Amino acid sequence: MARSSAPAPGAPSRDRIVAGAADLISRRGLKAASIREVAKHAKAPLGSTYHYFPEGKQQLATEAVRYAGAAVSGVLRRQLDAGPVAGLRAFLALWRGIVVESDFRAGCPVLAVSVEEPPADETPPALAAAAEAFQDWERLLAETLRTHGADAERAPGLAALIVASVEGAIAMSRARRSMEPLDQVAEQLEALIVGAVGGPA
Repeated sequence: MARSSAPAPGAPSRDRIVAGAADLISRRGLKAASIREVAKHAKAPLGSTYHYFPEGKQQLATEAVRYAGAAVSGVLRRQLDAGPVAGLRAFLALWRGIVVESDFRAGCPVLAVSVEEPPADETPPALAAAAEAFQDWERLLAETLRTHGADAERAPGLAALIVASVEGAIAMSRARRSMEPLDQVAEQLEALIVGAVGGPA
């Protein structure tokens, strides 16, 4: 996911639909992202949307969450080579770009799916995909924290704190139409990371 998960005009039809679904979910939530609305948002034929996703909305939502999760993981993998602070800054910059460029209309599609109420006694595939995305981000952060000197037992908890704090700050920034919450969280998280690894990282 680059600055925005909006579909690229020249993208292949299936990819364009998945990207469009991720963008629409990030703006309106899962309930408002019907197959028809996704096709319209992605500028894709409705028939093609049903063709690629014959199982319907849950299949499309699951693919959209996996797409968004993998895109963020890719950014983290590239930047975490330079250390956990660099990874944190890239993580924050990604979401800052999406929130600001959408005029506070878009956030994280993974979080948007996570807060939807699931059917009783059932874990929808999209919700399971969201859990996997969060776990992957946490794992990547925990690995680099340990590599750079953080206590092995503390690293997973700190990684979970980073993901949870950033996701919460994205929601707060959208609600307040200000990047101040994300800026405040960024400052505190960076200090925590530096303390955890025993110096600049």
